[in-house]
Amino acid sequence: MSRLTVYHESTPDLPEKVLTHGEDIAATLAEQGVRFERWQANAPIAPGASEEEVIAAYRDEIDRLVTECGYQTVDVISLASDHPDKAALRAKFLEEHRHGEDEVRFFVAGRGLFTLHLGEYVYAVLCEKNDLISVPAGTPHWFDMGEHPHFVAIRLFNNAEGWVARFTGEPIAQRFPRLED
Repeated sequence: MSRLTVYHESTPDLPEKVLTHGEDIAATLAEQGVRFERWQANAPIAPGASEEEVIAAYRDEIDRLVTECGYQTVDVISLASDHPDKAALRAKFLEEHRHGEDEVRFFVAGRGLFTLHLGEYVYAVLCEKNDLISVPAGTPHWFDMGEHPHFVAIRLFNNAEGWVARFTGEPIAQRFPRLED
């Protein structure tokens, strides 16, 4: 179940708000300029489907975002618990960073925890199957895929270089809860 947990940055062990209804999550994040949506596939997706098949199943929604936001590149990333570099990848994403463009992820399968540092508050967004999150350019955040990652996600980019992070050097991400496997 998707979940939004809001903390004050000074109290990582005491949530101020926990939401589990998609509409409430979307409305609360929208107040901060963050997009959260739920999508449904236009066609069934079989396990092991190709990148082309996954993109085709969500073509209408992808095209809507491309038209609305001008994204230039769309791809699919898949990570499983047997990936040999999973620990190094997790460590890299767990550091607070920013991007020069929106970070847009749609979870076709599995889950991941996006944590956003907005002013004095921290918004931990557990995204699961059918969830889309768009973290606005310049927003400090981190991502946890868990110790045993399992997700398939569609990514949309404004540039051909894809994921380019500017790390903040702040240790805040170490104080907040991680994704429980």
